[in-house]
Amino acid sequence: MQSPLKRLPQGRREGGVGAGGAHYHRRMDLPAHPDFIEVYPAALPRERCAAMIEQFLRCGQAVRGATGSGVDTTLKDSWDIEITGRSDWAEHHAAIQQAAFAGLAEYVRKYRYTLLAPLSIGVRDEAGGGHRRLDADALGAMPPERYAGVLQYAFRPGNINLQRYLADQGGYPYWHCEHYPKAGSVDPLHRVLLYTIYLNEGFAEGETEFFYQQRKIVPRTGDLLVAPAFFTHTHRGNRPRGGDKYIATSWILFNPAEALFPKPR
Repeated sequence: MQSPLKRLPQGRREGGVGAGGAHYHRRMDLPAHPDFIEVYPAALPRERCAAMIEQFLRCGQAVRGATGSGVDTTLKDSWDIEITGRSDWAEHHAAIQQAAFAGLAEYVRKYRYTLLAPLSIGVRDEAGGGHRRLDADALGAMPPERYAGVLQYAFRPGNINLQRYLADQGGYPYWHCEHYPKAGSVDPLHRVLLYTIYLNEGFAEGETEFFYQQRKIVPRTGDLLVAPAFFTHTHRGNRPRGGDKYIATSWILFNPAEALFPKPR
């Protein structure tokens, strides 16, 4: 099947943003100054979250949580299990990915330049034939199946990490972002969005706190948090009080440049 997506030749203008010199899209339902932090309630059922915590406790796979520079409990004090590629976690892994993709779809419908600002994407013109440049209005009106294809063309999921923060001890108090250089891998530089699914509640504090936005996200079982991965959304994980905190966390990344911008034959 022919892909509905392609990279338009450089310099070709097909309408949309930038075409003819000026077309500025403004979503009327956006606040004047959005903080780009979104929470999607009940992205995972409570029963699923409880089952993941139960398996976490009995599987014996948890190791000390690491940051980009390795294990340092003064920066991050957690016990982690990376579940990507583990057959015994495959069902839970698929459920998390499905919830994250649904959240991504809602996020990009609202903040369309998450996709359109970094990439110029050509799509088949169903009416006139040929290809045209995808703009914000067309992206917003795109039917679900084509829209899902656009997202899959542009983005890929990161590895999923389950984390346990012990009560009155654990936390990620260091102000950090998700975008940084790493020897031997470009993946951290390809991160576009971070996401966290809270697997439990029933403790005090333990919020995800964003520095510049001055906003704290209170964990609620099954809720999905999505925010940009860059320094603009520097954040920390506050220490839970009176109970352990469990989360599933990962990123949405751009696909590799070789896939997005294939060399012409």
